[in-house]
Amino acid sequence: MNNETIIEILSGWNIWRRDQETGISRDAYLNRLDRLAETEQIVAMTGVRRSGKSTLMKQFIKKKVSSGIDRVSFLYVNFEEPKFSGLLSPEFLQQIYEAYLEIIKPKEKPWIFLDEVQNVPNWERFVRGLHEKKEANIFISGSTAKLLGKELGTLLTGRWVEMKTYPLDFREFLLFKQIKIENKMEMLSNKVRIKQHLREYLEFGGFPLVALKEEKEEILRRYFDDIVERDIAMRYKIRKTEKLKALSRYYLTNFSSHVSYRRIARFIGLSLDSIERYSAYMAEAYLLFFVQKYSYSLKEQEVNPRVAYGIDSGLINITGFRFSDNLGKLYENTVFLSLLEGGKEIYYYKSRGECDFLIKEGQRVVRAIQVSYEIKENKEREVNGLLEAMDAFKLKEGLMITEDEEEEERIEGRKIVYMPLWKWLLNV
Repeated sequence: MNNETIIEILSGWNIWRRDQETGISRDAYLNRLDRLAETEQIVAMTGVRRSGKSTLMKQFIKKKVSSGIDRVSFLYVNFEEPKFSGLLSPEFLQQIYEAYLEIIKPKEKPWIFLDEVQNVPNWERFVRGLHEKKEANIFISGSTAKLLGKELGTLLTGRWVEMKTYPLDFREFLLFKQIKIENKMEMLSNKVRIKQHLREYLEFGGFPLVALKEEKEEILRRYFDDIVERDIAMRYKIRKTEKLKALSRYYLTNFSSHVSYRRIARFIGLSLDSIERYSAYMAEAYLLFFVQKYSYSLKEQEVNPRVAYGIDSGLINITGFRFSDNLGKLYENTVFLSLLEGGKEIYYYKSRGECDFLIKEGQRVVRAIQVSYEIKENKEREVNGLLEAMDAFKLKEGLMITEDEEEEERIEGRKIVYMPLWKWLLNV
């Protein structure tokens, strides 16, 4: 492919000659990208497919152009472009870059955005060379945590900073529904609408396109297939794709539940080794997350069952179970995702009773959180589990996230704060 053809293809993706529609700004991520760019390191954006990484790159470019940087200083390349199929290599990356310099002629230090870069074999060699010569500001994205494993852990050690991206959190979801919440008054005056949208959020999840479109289930099924087939089966050369899909569905129908690899191996009909490997691949593709039991013994953490959570409630609900039957578990999964996005180190507690989440900072457990949609029916069990966790880690206060309960309760010198999920998610 000659240079002119390359630039002709890239013109449709770039802002060189015309503005592009970039949708609703996700300002928290854009502000984080600003801070990371100041480090002058390679900025690596990772996250599940369709969580908005490509759009965030374009929004960031638009923001920088608005601040006064020449629009030809930006090069955006999407490596899922069909016209580049069969050409992807470090040499082709170099050709793209040289075509950009030759024909577009940036006058300032360029900003290079390489989207879904894991599709290019040995891409890190090109990126390292560009970074070492300080020729460009470099941003890369990928739909697998492996992007930050072998590739960034070898040739690019110490040269990159990371930003993980997720589907919309609930505040962003409300913004997509044209409800902006910045203070407590706005939250309370929109309470009825917020609770209505929470139900939609729990049913269809937070993928940006799903939030905006009517064909929600159709889009979600396509996302599920793409994640399993492209980001897992193709990347790791798995031939037993039906078994892989069966395992994915098993986890997504048993979300917010303890899972045992041995039990799953018997149920699915795969070896224990395959179950362990496939589960790790699903976590690397951000489809699933596995939370360990808290223990001072690493061996005990490893041998105890993990709790599985899904990346998005919409993907969970298209696996076939009735939404209304899963509300309690969906509450728990949503709380987990919010804690995860907040960068928390998360465990569960289990002894005589059980507590859904322990938050660890440094060497200490600093918070215990219980999630109970139907608190009136299970109050004694839920409270006892929370109190037991609080006592184990000498915590004076615990949090109970519920559907509607909102109060404080004191029990023998300890305080339990009850808070509705919708209010906790907005954290005003």
